Amino acid sequence: MGLTPRQAEILSYIQEYTRTHGYAPTLQEIARRFSLASVATVHKHVSRLVDQGRLARGRHEHRGLALPEPARRARPVALLGAVAAGRPIEPLAAVEELELPESWLARGRTFALRVRGDSMIDEQIRDGDVVIVEEREDARNGETVIALVDGEAVTVKRFRRDGSLIRLEPANSRLAPLVLPEERVRVQGVVVGVFRRF
Repeated sequence: MGLTPRQAEILSYIQEYTRTHGYAPTLQEIARRFSLASVATVHKHVSRLVDQGRLARGRHEHRGLALPEPARRARPVALLGAVAAGRPIEPLAAVEELELPESWLARGRTFALRVRGDSMIDEQIRDGDVVIVEEREDARNGETVIALVDGEAVTVKRFRRDGSLIRLEPANSRLAPLVLPEERVRVQGVVVGVFRRF
């Protein structure tokens, strides 16, 4: 439901007042601000805003208004198995779903993979972490990608194109990069985040 012009003005005033003072104005203060003779008129507008979820009733009687807590939206993301942070391993079918905040999701289709190995440790991607991946078939040099090697094994590495060769570089000085002809490597996505449970 839309707001009347006066409701929009009152809501804007309450939001600004709350940002400035750390608490909401009283009904009397709202009435004074808009030169309204009756607090009942303010109460009617405020009740409408509460009914629409734009305001909440606070715990304090004198200053009984509050801005609603922003909803924490989460969306399910498929956890598609494991990815090697080391030697490539076979991809697995989806084993579970994760609920992730919308702010963690990529613009395109997003999926997740559990990391096995320590080849990306210097990028703070550790064994047991879950990487959040934007599904893409292309990558820029330096991006961390999920790559399908020879059509059957999946690995997480930094991507670098060198002519017709693809370098899949670990972030671990003890390990050597995989250098492969481009036809043997298919980018499946770019890592956009890391999820870790302690």
